[in-house]
Amino acid sequence: MEALNEAIRTTQFVRNKFLRYWMDNRGVGKTELFRYNTALRKELKFVDDLNSHACQAAVERTWRAITRFYDNCQNQVKGKKGYPKFKKHSRSVEYKVSGWKLSKDKRHI
Repeated sequence: MEALNEAIRTTQFVRNKFLRYWMDNRGVGKTELFRYNTALRKELKFVDDLNSHACQAAVERTWRAITRFYDNCQNQVKGKKGYPKFKKHSRSVEYKVSGWKLSKDKRHI
């Protein structure tokens, strides 16, 4: 259970780092976010300990929030445009199809 909680906290940290990188470097695209992901994994060991697919999913979620914001601005959606926000209470981590296995009692990863 502790490993899952650590993965959730790390995913939240990584997503917020990607968002901060985008805010500080306007005009960066999805490719630059993936490159920053690679650099961040080399720089911080606890990020490198997280499954690479989970880190890539965090990049994709961040990029979806950014593109949704730009689409809402371009389509002139009324009201708030949904500027991407830092996640304080995020309690999810997204794993792709590899890198984990469920125990026989289906209670542990």
